[in-house]
Amino acid sequence: MSQLYDEIGIGYPQRRRPDPRLAAAISRALNRAETVVNVGAGTGSYEPVDRPVVAVEPAMTMIRQRRAGSAPAVQASATELPFRDDGFAGALAILTVHHWPDRARGLDELARVARRRVVVVTWDPSSSGFWLVDDYFPEIMDIDRRIFPTIEDFRRAFGRVEVQPLQIPHDCLDGFLGAYWRRPHAYLDAGVRSAISTFAKAQPRELQSGLERLRRDLADGTWERRHAGLRALTEIDLGYRIVIAARR
Repeated sequence: MSQLYDEIGIGYPQRRRPDPRLAAAISRALNRAETVVNVGAGTGSYEPVDRPVVAVEPAMTMIRQRRAGSAPAVQASATELPFRDDGFAGALAILTVHHWPDRARGLDELARVARRRVVVVTWDPSSSGFWLVDDYFPEIMDIDRRIFPTIEDFRRAFGRVEVQPLQIPHDCLDGFLGAYWRRPHAYLDAGVRSAISTFAKAQPRELQSGLERLRRDLADGTWERRHAGLRALTEIDLGYRIVIAARR
């Protein structure tokens, strides 16, 4: 993951800004965990500001882009957290577990260092129905279904978990893969795609083919005819989930 984000992470904060609605949902999930370790922290989006936080991030490119005054960051891997058992009240991991070199070990590490609560924002690989991947980039779905942990994986790691849908607003500020579901032209922007890790993993030929189809369908009205109903929605469930494990 460090190598990937050292390559694509330049300028990341401009595209991946925290959305306050998603931030509120994450804050509610953390509940009253008075200290938090944010694993795979990137540039620090969604870190609580009302309690002590320590960030863990393997890519120095991302650490260098953390804003002044943000939580202290440790360069380390999720699979070997340099903290004692039960060292934090809560552990947080936001759209990062699918990048970890050993996902099962990383989840075990979250459980080890969090004495009260683990909160993971992820995507459920059993979900479907997003036009972008269904119609234009099916290889992205194939990639993501291989790398994202299943809900059962979380149960194996944490025991009982609560799984909450994370609705994505139509004007989401955070530019992850599903953020532009009602703004299809955005996916034609190379700058937008550069902040979405899965596009970096797609084969160039397949990526170009999908972009050409999307560009054509937007130009001739095909996309609008297929998906006009999306214009009436203000938020949507694309399979993003908040997984919460209450430790004690």
